[in-house]
Amino acid sequence: MRRLVLVLLLCAGCAARGDFTQAPPGTAEGQPEAIFVATTRLDGPEGFGFERADRASFLRYAVSIPPDRELGELNWPPRTRKPDATRDFLVLDESRFASATDFRLALQDEMANRGQTGAVVYVHGFNNTMAEGVYRVAQMHHDLAVPGVAVHYAWPSRGSALGYVHDRESALFARSGLEDLLGEMLAAGAEEIVIVAHSMGALVTMETLRQMVLRDGSHALDHLAGVVLIAPDVDIDVFRSQARDIGDLPQPFVIFGSSRDRVLGISAALAGGQGRLGSLDNLEGIADLPVTYLDTAAYNVGTGHLNLGENPALLKLFGGIIGIDAAFRADARSRVGLVPGLVLTVRSATEVILVPSGRATGPVRCPLPEADPAACIPVASP
Repeated sequence: MRRLVLVLLLCAGCAARGDFTQAPPGTAEGQPEAIFVATTRLDGPEGFGFERADRASFLRYAVSIPPDRELGELNWPPRTRKPDATRDFLVLDESRFASATDFRLALQDEMANRGQTGAVVYVHGFNNTMAEGVYRVAQMHHDLAVPGVAVHYAWPSRGSALGYVHDRESALFARSGLEDLLGEMLAAGAEEIVIVAHSMGALVTMETLRQMVLRDGSHALDHLAGVVLIAPDVDIDVFRSQARDIGDLPQPFVIFGSSRDRVLGISAALAGGQGRLGSLDNLEGIADLPVTYLDTAAYNVGTGHLNLGENPALLKLFGGIIGIDAAFRADARSRVGLVPGLVLTVRSATEVILVPSGRATGPVRCPLPEADPAACIPVASP
């Protein structure tokens, strides 16, 4: 098993990495997306790398989204031709703010110009460079048609498939930076803040929320309008401990997982076989928590580690992702057939098994062994 894990990691490390590419002057622009960024990466001669900074830096990127692509695609310009805004993700503009105050005022102006008081904070996961994080946020915010201003927290991932230990330690280092960012957003006038975290970014998020509650009490999270964890690379026991310390989890609290997530399978192997929150086979480990768990295994793309961001069908299904939890927490019987998936309630948690239309056939599963048979719901065949 250890040899297999090492081979998979080495193969992953061979992939070419993306970097920022400036849009050539005079070229036709794609669809612009403004991304505000706070980063605890250290700024160096080659840009923001993987080393850790004592103080955060603040930026704003205008990213050109190419119209000629499938939903979920993130197209890097190849070296064999000139950048093309109709096909490639490009940077239209990069602004660096001299201080957190300048960042806050710019964010305030952006919300005022849009007539919005909502903002979404995206927290990237393991093995990301600065450019990869910013471009992915632009792609997901655009493809999901998320309302509100996009803000990215770029913590110092090493950007290497072999940097797992570094990234785990950086995730703990990054807690206060995310907390400070949330404070700046609140001071800018953001009244509804949603956190969307991917992979190891979920660990950054949960540790930050726990830190805020332990320091300032249960009202520290009152300004959060929801949390979305995508393929969270968090040990289940650790998650339960974090949730216990937090107390009342922000609502809605939505988890997108896949029981066939190969990246989290490697993570579990590295952790000595400990299960990860983003690859649950069942909800028994979190059944008493007020969360909504969506199993996207039937929509796996590649390793299955970013289905929500890469699968066109899921992007269409969950466009305008904020507020989806309210639909799933209606009466259990009315939820069936609400989306092309199946809903199963296990005590406080809600499980949504997403399946493509026409595949919802097979045996039934019940909320609990002693459940009324009338409460049982069909389960899709794998």
